[in-house]
Amino acid sequence: CSDYPPLRTSAAVQIRDLASEFLAQGHEPVVFVPAEGQVVPWREEILGGVKVLRISAPAVRAPGYVRRTLAEMYLPFAMIRGIARSPLHNAPFDGLAWYSPTTFFGPLIWWLKRRANCPGYLILRDIFPEWALDLGLLRKGLIYAFFKGIAKLQYSMAETIGVQTPSNLHYLSDWAKKPGRTLEVLQNWLAPATNVGSSILVAHTSLAGRKIFVYIGNMGIAQGMGIFMDLAEQLRPRSDLGFLFVGRGTDVPRLTADSRARGLDNILFHDEVDTCEMPGLLAQCHVGLLALDPKHRTHNIPGKFLTYLQAGLPILARVNPGTDVANLIELERVGATYVGHSVAEFAAIATALIDDAGGRSE
Repeated sequence: CSDYPPLRTSAAVQIRDLASEFLAQGHEPVVFVPAEGQVVPWREEILGGVKVLRISAPAVRAPGYVRRTLAEMYLPFAMIRGIARSPLHNAPFDGLAWYSPTTFFGPLIWWLKRRANCPGYLILRDIFPEWALDLGLLRKGLIYAFFKGIAKLQYSMAETIGVQTPSNLHYLSDWAKKPGRTLEVLQNWLAPATNVGSSILVAHTSLAGRKIFVYIGNMGIAQGMGIFMDLAEQLRPRSDLGFLFVGRGTDVPRLTADSRARGLDNILFHDEVDTCEMPGLLAQCHVGLLALDPKHRTHNIPGKFLTYLQAGLPILARVNPGTDVANLIELERVGATYVGHSVAEFAAIATALIDDAGGRSE
C-alpha cells in the first residue's frame, strides 16, 4: 500500500484496520509501505502487532502533476529495490492484497508474485484515469492511453478485484471475462473506535456555541469544495451555525484565501489530526459534509462517509444524481443529498437538516 499510519488518510486507516483484522484471525500480515525521505533502504517495525516494512521511496505527494506522476512511476521500482535488500525478499506468502491508488503498483506486484507464487487481490478505490477524464484534467490521446495502459497492467496482476460500488463493476467487465478472474464489490470498512478526546476543542474557538457542519479529509480538485464556501456565505446571517474544515489537500490554500476574501467569520480551517481523535472531534459536531465534483461519472464511497456514520452524524452530500453514495444516503435515511447548482436550494436542505434535532438523532 502507499499509505499507512502515521499517515492520516482514509486509505492508511483502512489498511491498518484490515491488517489488524487479519492478525486477530490468526494470520501473520506483513505490510510493505513506502517511506518518503528515509535514509536506509528498508526499516522493519511492529505496529499494533503487525509487521511493517518501510521502504525508502520518492515523495509521491510532490506538488505538480508532472512531478507526482514521475514519482509514482518510479515508486514500484524503488520498493522492489528496498524489499530485495531486506530479509523479506524471498518470504513465502499465501496471498497479496494491494490498494489503489496508486495505479502504478503493477511492476511491484509482478515481482512479488514471481517469488511468492500466490494469488493477488486488488482493492480498487480509484478508477483512474477515468475520473481525471471526467474532471477535464486529461483528454483522450497519448497521455490518457499511457495511463490506461498502466491501469491495465495493474489489473492484470490480480486474480480478484474488489470495487467500491455496484456501478463500478462495468468498468472492469472486459477484464472479468478472462477465466480465473473474479470481480466483486468490496465494501469499505472501519474498526470500532473509542472517544479519546481531540486536540480541537470547538468550545475554545470562534465557532463556540454554534451547531457545526464539519468536513474531514482531503480537499482537492476531485472534491468540488467551492460549493461549501458558497453555502457558508449564504448562511452567514445564521449566527448559530458554523463550518469546520479539518484536513489537507491542494485546494486548502485557495479555500482559505477565498474565505478571507469573502470575510466569512463562520468558517474555521484546521490541519489534519490523528485518526484516533476523530470520534472526539466529531462528537462536538452536528452534520458531516461530503462532496464530489459534479463532473464525476465514476462512483466511490469516500472514507469520511463511514467515519461520519461511525460517529453518529447525519450526512449532507453534494453529489451527482444517481450515484451509489447518493442512493445509499437516501435509501438508508442517513442524511440528505443535493444534486443541483443552486446555493439557495442547497442552503434550504442544509438548514432543514441541522435544525431538525430529532431527525438528526434518528
